[in-house]
Amino acid sequence: MKQYTLSELCAEIEDALQMELNPTYWVKAEIVELSTRGGHCYMELAEKAENGIHAAKLRATCWSNIYTMLGAYFQEETGSKLQAGMQVLVEVEVRFHAVYGLSLNIINIDPAYTIGGLAQQRQKTIARLQAEGIMDMQKSLRLPSLCLRLAVISSEKAAGYEDFTNQLSQSGFLFTSELFSAVMQGENAGRSMIEALSRIAAEEERWDAVVIIRGGGASADLTCFDDYELCSHCAQFPLPILTGIGHTKDVSILDMVAQMSLKTPTAVAAFLTEHIQIQQSRLDDLRRRLKQTAERQVMIRKHKIEMLWQAIQMHSPERIYQKGYSLLTSNGKIVRNINELSVGSIIETHLRDGIATSRVEKLTEA
Repeated sequence: MKQYTLSELCAEIEDALQMELNPTYWVKAEIVELSTRGGHCYMELAEKAENGIHAAKLRATCWSNIYTMLGAYFQEETGSKLQAGMQVLVEVEVRFHAVYGLSLNIINIDPAYTIGGLAQQRQKTIARLQAEGIMDMQKSLRLPSLCLRLAVISSEKAAGYEDFTNQLSQSGFLFTSELFSAVMQGENAGRSMIEALSRIAAEEERWDAVVIIRGGGASADLTCFDDYELCSHCAQFPLPILTGIGHTKDVSILDMVAQMSLKTPTAVAAFLTEHIQIQQSRLDDLRRRLKQTAERQVMIRKHKIEMLWQAIQMHSPERIYQKGYSLLTSNGKIVRNINELSVGSIIETHLRDGIATSRVEKLTEA
């Protein structure tokens, strides 16, 4: 029986693989992990079965002499750097190393495959939100007339956040805002923003609206804003959500479900300022119209009082006396017919300039 050292066996395996395998293969996989060191790109590629468990997993390396060109090419075509969570189609060489085992060397990539996968996943997310009836829930919320208390989700060091707060401070209105710091790109961004939303929801009564902002970046960095869990949370959030993610051409699913979507953080600040100005103008107009209505009602009431006073004057006893009429009373009561009197009754005849008192001597009916 021939005996092999471990290194000899590994050499046999390496030779056999080189002889039996094709020079290269195009492989579809998901990037599970990715890191760069010394210009080289190290990945862990995986394939998931329908139950979510990994059906296969291999290490892959894109050496610096290739990664420099390949990474730039991929970013130019897709608008994003290679990152964990992406579905990729890569051309690989199969390699076996006596110490590091089986691995793949990446020598080419097809960006169109990744773009198509992202577009397909995006459409699935939109369809799911629509099927659940939550796609337009935010649109039913209304911004308060004085939308001054703002919970802001952004990166603390983002230039967009600084631009946003500066513009609010220059508006002349008493805006108050608090930063709920979150990761705004990459595979952990969706989870980070959901955690920020949870912190805001815990003190919901403190805020008038939520603002989610990020200043610029590559187009494909928007993929985190297409995340189903994030968009579902935002769609059902009890406070109005305004977005200013910083892209002039692309619209994320988060933009679609938000109560209001604007292109940049400064655009959000400008909108909020204008919203307050419009509401103030409406209040001023309402005050003016209320004042005019009140003045008109006072004039109408005054005119009615004057008309009523004139009517009273026309039918006052003094007016009747002036026409030659008199008023007859007996025992302090008005006498309306002869049956209310008897012989001997004392009566008072009220005239314009005095009262004549007399006693009834005789009654004669008409």
